[in-house]
Amino acid sequence: MPLPIPFRSPRVLALLASLVLVTLPAAARADTGGAGMFENSGVGRHSPFVRQGMWIWYVSQSQGGSVPAILRTAHRHGIGTAYIKAGDGTTRWDQFNAPLVRALHHGGLKVCAWQFVYGDAPEAEARIGAAAVRAGADCLVIDAEAEYEGKYASADLYIRTLRAQIGAGFPLSLAGFPYVDYHPAFPYSVFLGPGGATVNQPQMYWKDIGTSVHESFAHTYLFNRLWGAPIFPIGQTYGAPGLQPLRLFRRYSASYGTVPSWWDWQETNTREWGALGARSGRLKIPGLIPETEYPLLKIGAKGDLVVWAQERLITAGAELEVNGIFNRTMRRAVRDFQEEHGLEGDGQLGSETWAQLVNYTPTRVEWAATTSTASALGPGAGPHRPRSASLPPKRDELAPPR
Repeated sequence: MPLPIPFRSPRVLALLASLVLVTLPAAARADTGGAGMFENSGVGRHSPFVRQGMWIWYVSQSQGGSVPAILRTAHRHGIGTAYIKAGDGTTRWDQFNAPLVRALHHGGLKVCAWQFVYGDAPEAEARIGAAAVRAGADCLVIDAEAEYEGKYASADLYIRTLRAQIGAGFPLSLAGFPYVDYHPAFPYSVFLGPGGATVNQPQMYWKDIGTSVHESFAHTYLFNRLWGAPIFPIGQTYGAPGLQPLRLFRRYSASYGTVPSWWDWQETNTREWGALGARSGRLKIPGLIPETEYPLLKIGAKGDLVVWAQERLITAGAELEVNGIFNRTMRRAVRDFQEEHGLEGDGQLGSETWAQLVNYTPTRVEWAATTSTASALGPGAGPHRPRSASLPPKRDELAPPR
Protein backbone atom coordinates (compact mmCIF):
# COMPACT_ATOMS: atom_id res chain seq x y z
CA MET A 1 0.00 0.00 0.00
CA PRO A 2 1.17 3.56 -0.59
CA LEU A 3 2.72 5.22 2.44
CA PRO A 4 -0.07 7.07 4.23
CA ILE A 5 0.09 10.11 6.48
CA PRO A 6 -1.71 10.65 9.79
CA PHE A 7 -5.32 11.79 9.48
CA ARG A 8 -7.85 13.27 11.85
CA SER A 9 -11.25 14.83 11.18
CA PRO A 10 -13.45 15.66 14.19
CA ARG A 11 -16.31 16.66 11.86
CA VAL A 12 -16.33 13.26 10.19
CA LEU A 13 -16.05 11.47 13.53
CA ALA A 14 -19.00 13.36 14.90
CA LEU A 15 -21.03 12.42 11.84
CA LEU A 16 -20.07 8.76 12.16
CA ALA A 17 -20.94 8.70 15.82
CA SER A 18 -24.33 10.23 15.12
CA LEU A 19 -25.01 7.54 12.54
CA VAL A 20 -24.09 4.66 14.92
CA LEU A 21 4.14 4.04 -15.45
CA VAL A 22 6.58 1.94 -17.15
CA THR A 23 5.86 -1.77 -17.09
CA LEU A 24 8.69 -4.22 -16.44
CA PRO A 25 8.62 -7.74 -17.85
CA ALA A 26 7.34 -10.53 -15.64
CA ALA A 27 9.90 -11.99 -13.29
CA ALA A 28 11.52 -15.24 -14.34
CA ARG A 29 10.19 -18.33 -12.63
CA ALA A 30 12.25 -19.45 -9.68
CA ASP A 31 13.99 -22.77 -9.53
CA THR A 32 11.71 -25.29 -7.82
CA GLY A 33 12.01 -28.64 -6.20
CA GLY A 34 9.17 -30.26 -8.12
CA ALA A 35 5.53 -30.82 -7.23
CA GLY A 36 4.53 -30.83 -3.59
CA MET A 37 1.41 -30.81 -1.45
CA PHE A 38 0.43 -28.39 1.27
CA GLU A 39 -2.78 -27.86 3.23
CA ASN A 40 -3.75 -24.67 5.03
CA SER A 41 -5.17 -24.99 8.50
CA GLY A 42 -8.25 -22.88 7.64
CA VAL A 43 -9.76 -20.02 9.59
CA GLY A 44 -13.43 -20.92 10.06
CA ARG A 45 -16.53 -19.87 8.17
CA HIS A 46 -17.23 -16.90 10.45
CA SER A 47 -13.79 -15.37 10.00
CA PRO A 48 -13.61 -11.86 8.51
CA PHE A 49 -10.98 -13.15 6.07
CA VAL A 50 -13.36 -15.49 4.25
CA ARG A 51 -15.51 -12.58 3.04
CA GLN A 52 -14.53 -10.47 0.05
CA GLY A 53 -12.97 -7.35 1.53
CA MET A 54 -12.24 -3.73 0.66
CA TRP A 55 -9.50 -1.61 2.20
CA ILE A 56 -10.26 1.90 3.43
CA TRP A 57 -7.36 4.33 3.64
CA TYR A 58 -9.32 7.48 4.45
CA VAL A 59 -12.88 7.05 5.71
CA SER A 60 -13.69 10.63 4.66
CA GLN A 61 -12.81 9.79 1.04
CA SER A 62 -14.84 6.57 0.96
CA GLN A 63 -18.45 7.43 0.10
CA GLY A 64 -17.77 10.82 1.69
CA GLY A 65 -17.50 9.18 5.11
CA SER A 66 -21.20 8.25 5.10
CA VAL A 67 -21.78 4.97 6.92
CA PRO A 68 -25.13 4.29 5.20
CA ALA A 69 -23.50 4.86 1.79
CA ILE A 70 -20.57 2.61 2.71
CA LEU A 71 -23.00 -0.13 3.73
CA ARG A 72 -25.11 0.21 0.58
CA THR A 73 -22.05 0.06 -1.68
CA ALA A 74 -20.59 -2.91 0.17
CA HIS A 75 -23.80 -4.95 0.06
CA ARG A 76 -24.48 -4.10 -3.57
CA HIS A 77 -21.08 -5.36 -4.68
CA GLY A 78 -20.46 -8.37 -2.46
CA ILE A 79 -18.12 -6.81 0.09
CA GLY A 80 -18.38 -8.43 3.52
CA THR A 81 -15.34 -7.05 5.35
CA ALA A 82 -14.03 -3.49 5.60
CA TYR A 83 -10.32 -3.07 6.40
CA ILE A 84 -9.91 0.40 7.90
CA LYS A 85 -6.67 2.18 8.71
CA ALA A 86 -6.22 2.57 12.46
CA GLY A 87 -2.62 3.64 12.85
CA ASP A 88 0.57 4.84 11.20
CA GLY A 89 3.70 4.05 13.15
CA THR A 90 3.18 5.34 16.67
CA THR A 91 0.25 7.57 15.67
CA ARG A 92 -3.28 6.38 16.24
CA TRP A 93 -5.77 7.31 13.53
CA ASP A 94 -8.96 8.30 15.30
CA GLN A 95 -11.04 7.57 12.20
CA PHE A 96 -11.05 3.99 13.54
CA ASN A 97 -13.25 4.13 16.62
CA ALA A 98 -15.89 2.16 18.48
CA PRO A 99 -18.92 4.13 17.13
CA LEU A 100 -17.80 3.49 13.54
CA VAL A 101 -17.19 -0.21 14.22
CA ARG A 102 -20.59 -0.59 15.90
CA ALA A 103 -22.35 1.14 13.00
CA LEU A 104 -20.70 -1.09 10.40
CA HIS A 105 -21.34 -4.18 12.48
CA HIS A 106 -24.99 -3.19 12.78
CA GLY A 107 -25.09 -2.97 8.98
CA GLY A 108 -23.73 -6.51 8.59
CA LEU A 109 -20.05 -5.88 7.84
CA LYS A 110 -17.04 -7.38 9.54
CA VAL A 111 -14.54 -4.67 10.45
CA CYS A 112 -10.78 -5.14 10.59
CA ALA A 113 -8.18 -2.60 11.60
CA TRP A 114 -4.85 -2.21 9.82
CA GLN A 115 -1.76 -0.32 10.82
CA PHE A 116 1.35 0.64 8.89
CA VAL A 117 4.45 -0.15 10.94
CA TYR A 118 8.05 1.01 10.65
CA GLY A 119 9.91 -0.92 13.35
CA ASP A 120 11.59 2.08 15.01
CA ALA A 121 9.37 1.93 18.12
CA PRO A 122 7.85 -1.56 18.04
CA GLU A 123 6.35 -1.55 21.53
CA ALA A 124 4.55 1.74 20.88
CA GLU A 125 3.33 0.44 17.52
CA ALA A 126 2.01 -2.69 19.23
CA ARG A 127 0.00 -0.50 21.62
CA ILE A 128 -1.60 1.25 18.63
CA GLY A 129 -2.69 -2.10 17.22
CA ALA A 130 -4.01 -3.25 20.59
CA ALA A 131 -6.06 -0.05 20.93
CA ALA A 132 -7.81 -0.85 17.64
CA VAL A 133 -8.64 -4.32 18.92
CA ARG A 134 -10.18 -2.79 22.04
CA ALA A 135 -12.29 -0.54 19.80
CA GLY A 136 -14.01 -3.65 18.48
CA ALA A 137 -11.97 -4.80 15.46
CA ASP A 138 -12.73 -8.30 14.22
CA CYS A 139 -9.11 -8.73 13.14
CA LEU A 140 -5.88 -6.76 13.04
CA VAL A 141 -3.66 -6.51 9.97
CA ILE A 142 0.04 -5.65 10.09
CA ASP A 143 1.08 -3.66 7.03
CA ALA A 144 4.87 -4.07 7.13
CA GLU A 145 6.93 -3.28 4.05
CA ALA A 146 10.32 -1.78 3.13
CA GLU A 147 10.80 -0.04 6.48
CA TYR A 148 11.00 -3.46 8.18
CA GLU A 149 13.74 -4.94 6.01
CA GLY A 150 16.35 -6.52 8.30
CA LYS A 151 14.62 -5.57 11.57
CA TYR A 152 14.32 -8.96 13.23
CA ALA A 153 14.61 -7.68 16.80
CA SER A 154 11.94 -5.05 16.17
CA ALA A 155 9.60 -7.57 14.58
CA ASP A 156 10.08 -9.98 17.48
CA LEU A 157 9.48 -7.27 20.08
CA TYR A 158 6.42 -5.97 18.21
CA ILE A 159 4.83 -9.43 17.94
CA ARG A 160 5.54 -10.36 21.56
CA THR A 161 4.20 -7.03 22.88
CA LEU A 162 1.13 -7.16 20.67
CA ARG A 163 0.22 -10.74 21.52
CA ALA A 164 0.61 -10.00 25.23
CA GLN A 165 -2.10 -7.34 24.85
CA ILE A 166 -4.54 -8.90 22.36
CA GLY A 167 -4.18 -12.56 23.32
CA ALA A 168 -2.76 -15.56 21.54
CA GLY A 169 -5.94 -16.39 19.65
CA PHE A 170 -7.01 -13.02 18.24
CA PRO A 171 -7.12 -13.02 14.39
CA LEU A 172 -3.90 -11.39 13.19
CA SER A 173 -2.59 -11.17 9.64
CA LEU A 174 0.42 -9.86 7.74
CA ALA A 175 -0.13 -7.76 4.62
CA GLY A 176 3.35 -7.51 3.15
CA PHE A 177 5.40 -8.03 0.03
CA PRO A 178 4.06 -10.88 -2.14
CA TYR A 179 7.38 -11.96 -3.69
CA VAL A 180 9.34 -13.45 -0.80
CA ASP A 181 12.40 -14.14 -2.95
CA TYR A 182 12.72 -10.41 -3.69
CA HIS A 183 13.19 -9.64 0.03
CA PRO A 184 15.76 -11.96 1.65
CA ALA A 185 16.14 -9.66 4.68
CA PHE A 186 12.46 -9.21 5.48
CA PRO A 187 11.50 -11.02 8.72
CA TYR A 188 8.60 -13.08 7.39
CA SER A 189 9.72 -15.88 9.72
CA VAL A 190 8.99 -13.61 12.70
CA PHE A 191 5.73 -12.03 11.56
CA LEU A 192 4.37 -15.41 10.37
CA GLY A 193 6.27 -17.55 12.86
CA PRO A 194 5.20 -19.07 16.19
CA GLY A 195 3.03 -16.61 18.12
CA GLY A 196 2.78 -14.26 15.14
CA ALA A 197 0.18 -13.70 12.44
CA THR A 198 -1.90 -16.73 11.55
CA VAL A 199 -3.12 -15.37 8.21
CA ASN A 200 -1.08 -14.17 5.23
CA GLN A 201 -2.47 -11.38 2.99
CA PRO A 202 0.17 -10.69 0.32
CA GLN A 203 -0.29 -7.50 -1.71
CA MET A 204 -0.53 -9.04 -5.17
CA TYR A 205 -0.79 -5.84 -7.22
CA TRP A 206 -0.12 -7.44 -10.59
CA LYS A 207 -0.26 -4.27 -12.66
CA ASP A 208 2.16 -2.33 -10.47
CA ILE A 209 4.43 -5.36 -10.25
CA GLY A 210 4.47 -5.40 -14.04
CA THR A 211 3.15 -8.90 -14.54
CA SER A 212 -0.08 -10.83 -15.11
CA VAL A 213 -2.72 -12.13 -12.73
CA HIS A 214 -1.58 -15.66 -13.55
CA GLU A 215 2.07 -15.00 -12.79
CA SER A 216 1.30 -13.04 -9.62
CA PHE A 217 -0.55 -16.06 -8.22
CA ALA A 218 2.07 -18.60 -9.33
CA HIS A 219 5.03 -16.58 -8.01
CA THR A 220 3.37 -15.59 -4.74
CA TYR A 221 2.09 -19.06 -3.88
CA LEU A 222 5.36 -20.78 -4.78
CA PHE A 223 7.09 -19.11 -1.84
CA ASN A 224 4.28 -18.11 0.53
CA ARG A 225 2.87 -21.60 0.98
CA LEU A 226 5.89 -22.45 3.11
CA TRP A 227 4.84 -20.09 5.90
CA GLY A 228 1.97 -22.46 6.67
CA ALA A 229 -0.64 -19.70 7.05
CA PRO A 230 -3.85 -19.47 4.99
CA ILE A 231 -3.34 -17.05 2.10
CA PHE A 232 -5.94 -14.40 1.29
CA PRO A 233 -4.64 -12.30 -1.63
CA ILE A 234 -5.03 -8.54 -1.92
CA GLY A 235 -5.73 -7.29 -5.44
CA GLN A 236 -5.62 -3.78 -6.84
CA THR A 237 -8.45 -1.55 -7.99
CA TYR A 238 -6.24 1.55 -8.05
CA GLY A 239 -4.27 2.54 -11.13
CA ALA A 240 -6.96 1.44 -13.63
CA PRO A 241 -6.03 -2.27 -13.68
CA GLY A 242 -8.83 -3.15 -16.11
CA LEU A 243 -12.17 -4.87 -15.62
CA GLN A 244 -11.17 -8.21 -17.12
CA PRO A 245 -8.13 -8.61 -14.82
CA LEU A 246 -10.33 -7.76 -11.81
CA ARG A 247 -12.74 -10.52 -12.68
CA LEU A 248 -9.85 -12.84 -13.46
CA PHE A 249 -8.23 -12.14 -10.08
CA ARG A 250 -11.49 -13.14 -8.39
CA ARG A 251 -11.68 -16.35 -10.43
CA TYR A 252 -8.07 -17.21 -9.68
CA SER A 253 -8.80 -16.69 -5.99
CA ALA A 254 -11.76 -19.06 -6.24
CA SER A 255 -9.63 -21.61 -8.08
CA TYR A 256 -7.00 -21.40 -5.33
CA GLY A 257 -9.70 -21.91 -2.71
CA THR A 258 -9.48 -18.45 -1.22
CA VAL A 259 -11.19 -15.05 -1.16
CA PRO A 260 -9.62 -11.72 -2.17
CA SER A 261 -9.74 -8.22 -0.78
CA TRP A 262 -8.97 -5.01 -2.66
CA TRP A 263 -6.85 -1.89 -2.29
CA ASP A 264 -8.60 0.50 -2.09
CA TRP A 265 -12.10 1.94 -1.61
CA GLN A 266 -11.44 5.59 -2.49
CA GLU A 267 -9.76 4.68 -5.80
CA THR A 268 -12.41 2.24 -7.04
CA ASN A 269 -14.69 3.59 -9.77
CA THR A 270 -18.26 2.55 -10.61
CA ARG A 271 -17.33 0.05 -13.31
CA GLU A 272 -14.69 -1.54 -11.08
CA TRP A 273 -17.24 -1.95 -8.29
CA GLY A 274 -19.42 -3.77 -10.82
CA ALA A 275 -16.58 -6.18 -11.63
CA LEU A 276 -16.13 -6.95 -7.93
CA GLY A 277 -19.81 -7.78 -7.54
CA ALA A 278 -20.29 -9.76 -10.75
CA ARG A 279 -21.39 -13.35 -10.14
CA SER A 280 -19.05 -14.58 -12.86
CA GLY A 281 -16.13 -13.69 -10.59
CA ARG A 282 -17.03 -16.54 -8.27
CA LEU A 283 -16.51 -19.20 -10.95
CA LYS A 284 -13.39 -21.29 -10.87
CA ILE A 285 -11.27 -21.42 -14.01
CA PRO A 286 -11.74 -24.79 -15.75
CA GLY A 287 -8.53 -26.79 -15.89
CA LEU A 288 -6.52 -24.38 -13.73
CA ILE A 289 -4.04 -26.23 -11.53
CA PRO A 290 -2.99 -24.09 -8.53
CA GLU A 291 0.71 -23.69 -7.78
CA THR A 292 1.68 -26.66 -5.60
CA GLU A 293 5.46 -26.60 -5.79
CA TYR A 294 7.99 -25.65 -3.17
CA PRO A 295 11.03 -23.46 -3.90
CA LEU A 296 14.30 -25.35 -4.18
CA LEU A 297 16.95 -24.26 -1.68
CA LYS A 298 20.53 -25.49 -1.92
CA ILE A 299 24.04 -24.51 -0.88
CA GLY A 300 24.64 -20.83 -1.53
CA ALA A 301 21.01 -19.80 -0.89
CA LYS A 302 20.53 -16.86 1.48
CA GLY A 303 17.56 -15.17 3.08
CA ASP A 304 14.59 -15.55 5.36
CA LEU A 305 13.41 -18.78 3.74
CA VAL A 306 16.71 -20.29 4.84
CA VAL A 307 16.08 -18.92 8.34
CA TRP A 308 12.68 -20.65 8.25
CA ALA A 309 14.25 -23.95 7.20
CA GLN A 310 16.98 -23.70 9.85
CA GLU A 311 14.43 -23.12 12.61
CA ARG A 312 12.59 -26.29 11.57
CA LEU A 313 15.78 -28.33 11.22
CA ILE A 314 16.71 -27.38 14.79
CA THR A 315 13.35 -28.67 16.01
CA ALA A 316 14.07 -31.87 14.11
CA GLY A 317 17.33 -32.26 16.05
CA ALA A 318 19.99 -30.46 14.01
CA GLU A 319 22.66 -28.33 15.65
CA LEU A 320 22.67 -25.16 13.56
CA GLU A 321 23.17 -21.45 13.81
CA VAL A 322 20.10 -19.58 12.55
CA ASN A 323 21.97 -17.28 10.19
CA GLY A 324 19.96 -17.39 6.96
CA ILE A 325 22.93 -18.85 5.01
CA PHE A 326 22.72 -22.25 3.32
CA ASN A 327 26.32 -23.31 3.97
CA ARG A 328 28.07 -26.68 4.21
CA THR A 329 26.92 -27.15 7.81
CA MET A 330 23.31 -26.73 6.79
CA ARG A 331 23.77 -29.04 3.81
CA ARG A 332 24.98 -31.74 6.20
CA ALA A 333 21.96 -31.09 8.44
CA VAL A 334 19.60 -31.40 5.47
CA ARG A 335 21.31 -34.61 4.35
CA ASP A 336 21.01 -36.07 7.87
CA PHE A 337 17.32 -35.09 7.94
CA GLN A 338 16.77 -36.77 4.58
CA GLU A 339 18.45 -39.98 5.64
CA GLU A 340 16.40 -40.09 8.85
CA HIS A 341 13.21 -39.75 6.81
CA GLY A 342 14.06 -42.22 4.08
CA LEU A 343 14.73 -39.58 1.41
CA GLU A 344 17.51 -39.27 -1.11
CA GLY A 345 20.38 -37.58 0.71
CA ASP A 346 21.32 -34.89 -1.80
CA GLY A 347 21.52 -32.12 0.81
CA GLN A 348 19.03 -29.94 -1.08
CA LEU A 349 15.65 -28.71 0.12
CA GLY A 350 13.32 -29.85 -2.66
CA SER A 351 9.65 -30.68 -2.48
CA GLU A 352 9.97 -34.15 -0.97
CA THR A 353 12.19 -32.83 1.80
CA TRP A 354 10.06 -29.75 2.41
CA ALA A 355 6.98 -31.99 2.64
CA GLN A 356 8.58 -33.69 5.63
CA LEU A 357 10.21 -30.59 7.14
CA VAL A 358 7.00 -28.51 7.28
CA ASN A 359 5.61 -31.01 9.77
CA TYR A 360 8.06 -29.65 12.36
CA THR A 361 7.17 -26.53 14.32
CA PRO A 362 9.92 -23.93 13.82
CA THR A 363 12.06 -23.11 16.83
CA ARG A 364 11.21 -19.61 17.98
CA VAL A 365 14.31 -17.46 18.05
CA GLU A 366 14.27 -14.63 20.59
CA TRP A 367 15.78 -11.93 18.40
CA ALA A 368 14.73 -9.39 21.04
CA ALA A 369 15.14 -11.33 24.26
CA THR A 370 14.23 -8.38 26.50
CA THR A 371 13.07 -4.82 26.08
CA SER A 372 16.36 -3.47 27.45
CA THR A 373 18.37 -5.64 25.08
CA ALA A 374 16.37 -4.43 22.08
CA SER A 375 16.66 -0.80 23.16
CA ALA A 376 20.41 -1.07 23.59
CA LEU A 377 20.92 -2.70 20.21
CA GLY A 378 18.57 -0.50 18.24
CA PRO A 379 16.15 -1.71 15.56
CA GLY A 380 17.48 -4.86 13.94
CA ALA A 381 21.05 -4.19 15.05
CA GLY A 382 23.90 -6.25 16.42
CA PRO A 383 23.85 -10.03 16.79
CA HIS A 384 20.09 -10.12 17.28
CA ARG A 385 19.36 -10.85 13.64
CA PRO A 386 20.59 -13.42 11.12
CA ARG A 387 23.51 -12.66 8.82
CA SER A 388 21.09 -12.64 5.87
CA ALA A 389 19.33 -9.60 7.38
CA SER A 390 21.96 -7.35 5.77
CA LEU A 391 21.06 -8.46 2.23
CA PRO A 392 19.49 -5.81 -0.01
CA PRO A 393 16.11 -6.38 -1.66
CA LYS A 394 16.12 -7.38 -5.31
CA ARG A 395 13.35 -4.89 -5.94
CA ASP A 396 10.38 -3.30 -4.20
CA GLU A 397 7.74 -4.85 -6.44
CA LEU A 398 4.97 -2.78 -4.85
CA ALA A 399 6.53 0.51 -5.88
CA PRO A 400 5.48 1.73 -9.35
CA PRO A 401 8.37 0.85 -11.70
CA ARG A 402 10.22 3.83 -13.14
